[in-house]
Amino acid sequence: MPTAVEELPRTSTASSVVLDGHSLKIEDLAAIARDRHAIEVHPDAVARIDKCRALLERKIRAREVMYGVNTGIGELSEVILTPEQAEKFQKYLLYSHAAGCGEPCAEEDVRAGMISRLNTHCWGHSGIRNEIVQTQIAMLNKGVTPVVCQKGSVGACGDLSPMSQMALTLMGEGEVFYEGRRLPAKQGMRETGIPTIVFRERDGLATINGSDLTTGIGCLELFDATRWLKTQEVVLAMTLESLNANMMAYHPRIHATRGYPGSQECAENIRRLTEGSELLNLPGKKVQDAYSLRSSPQVVGAAKEAFKWARYMLEIELNHAADNPTFFPDDDLVLTGANFQGTPMAFALELVGMSVTTVAALSERRLNRLMNPHLSMGLPAFLTRGAGMFSGLMLSQYTAGALICENRVLSHPAATGSIPAAADQEDFVSMGMTTAIKTRQIIENAWTVVAIELMAAAQAFDLRAPVRPSPASQAAYDVVRQYVSRLDEDRPLYEDINTLTRIAKEGTILHAAEEVAGRLN
Repeated sequence: MPTAVEELPRTSTASSVVLDGHSLKIEDLAAIARDRHAIEVHPDAVARIDKCRALLERKIRAREVMYGVNTGIGELSEVILTPEQAEKFQKYLLYSHAAGCGEPCAEEDVRAGMISRLNTHCWGHSGIRNEIVQTQIAMLNKGVTPVVCQKGSVGACGDLSPMSQMALTLMGEGEVFYEGRRLPAKQGMRETGIPTIVFRERDGLATINGSDLTTGIGCLELFDATRWLKTQEVVLAMTLESLNANMMAYHPRIHATRGYPGSQECAENIRRLTEGSELLNLPGKKVQDAYSLRSSPQVVGAAKEAFKWARYMLEIELNHAADNPTFFPDDDLVLTGANFQGTPMAFALELVGMSVTTVAALSERRLNRLMNPHLSMGLPAFLTRGAGMFSGLMLSQYTAGALICENRVLSHPAATGSIPAAADQEDFVSMGMTTAIKTRQIIENAWTVVAIELMAAAQAFDLRAPVRPSPASQAAYDVVRQYVSRLDEDRPLYEDINTLTRIAKEGTILHAAEEVAGRLN
């Protein structure tokens, strides 16, 4: 995962995103977390937060026993705290739970987790004081980001370790990133004029008691994976043209017959991307191409369907309440349960990682066909005219193969790996944060695989000249050649690969192709 210190400070110039607990989309979260769009809480949500807190205050005065308010937590939930202890308990709760390790999370990931948690509070079921919510809003809007270790969450009772480290900063403890600097939290809050707070009953637990860092990171990952999948389709179109593929496999009636929307969407995208290609009119087509060319709509389409389900799961989590206990002020009711459980997000992100790994493996197989003179429909070995003296792009496939192997290892599910905690009171946990960490690495690797196929397809276009590709593929090719020159003689390729990976991740390739073919499905 990228670390926060690699990011440049950004300030918001956009209108505010209003959090109401119900309507936050993944794209909104990405705009706030990455582009520093400002946020505010809807007045109705503020009223719900205050109403719920009033219920909690009444019950505290009545000395009602409530989990995590005037009791210990986990295995210690049967320990009843005195009023004096309850006032101090929230601070000690955060101290004890801030027990993570490793490098800091990226600023955007921490911001995403904070946004997810704030939208939960907007439901008015948390019992938190509005003062805590507004402090976090100010931190997000002014670019004060808690330093949070990547590892330590088991994804049940929430992402307790990282969320506790985040919560410490509200008290002026721990560290923050601000304007590219890593500072003591007290200094960062003072420089931005944000008052620190003192946690009271329930405040600390309400701030940390959900799998919100997993959710926030997962939303950013799905945002990136969706862009990656569309970029894969652009490169797929280029490779199909380079290999003079039989496009009968992309006929709309084939995919309508089977019925999967994702497959139909992919096939339509490819037809639009390849429209007007001279390369696909060359003689010598095969009656049937290999699966890596012919099955791409079915495989990419399955990933599209998987991403739709992942979005469904993540946006439910973003827009509902996840707390324990859960307060219902209209009914004077407090219920304990397990809405902090991270399994829904873990399953969604396992599927995203598995899907990306599978589609990237297909990309590597197409790359192999471009390199292999027995399979490349007349292209020279390893896409060089000097094979023997030169090795061309041979070793770039090695890199792609290594990344595919790593992704297959990373695709082993963490979500099945529960290890009991808290003296077996928390005897099943989701390991959702582990899933999020490895899914991020899968996507990072997959961007490089797509960049390598992109470099090979562009080289193939050069070798097919003067026969021209489609206008959309030509647009993508032109972007490649702005950054990476044609390979006439062997040279070190690592800079080319890293550069194209960066350009692809930024969306430049996809944007160029969509400017011609229209927005892809």
